[in-house]
Amino acid sequence: MLVEIDTSSPQPLTEQVAAAVRRAMAAGSLRVGDRLPTARALAESLGVSIHTILRGYQTLQAEGLIELRRGRGAIVVAPVPYDRAAVVEQARQLVSSARRIGMSDAETLALLARCLGQAGGE
Repeated sequence: MLVEIDTSSPQPLTEQVAAAVRRAMAAGSLRVGDRLPTARALAESLGVSIHTILRGYQTLQAEGLIELRRGRGAIVVAPVPYDRAAVVEQARQLVSSARRIGMSDAETLALLARCLGQAGGE
């Protein structure tokens, strides 16, 4: 499983780890019953704290996607809803596009708030 993080990203490393696992699940490279890399091994390969990886895994556990078993590691127990992964990816693309044209994060959030308000009336 390929996990990449961007230390220059404003997204917390913990969430980047969780998002990478979700993407792998949505892409089908991780399936129910598959074992995730150990937190220690993944932390070493990414050059981050083991606690960062564990917090990312705990996020996934709270979402009901993985189970953490002491001494046995993390195991995928439920498929990620593809729609969620698609929306997350679209949101990333929106943020990237907005930044590319010079929109501030506040402007992007305001745009989303307007769209949310309009969606309620549809």
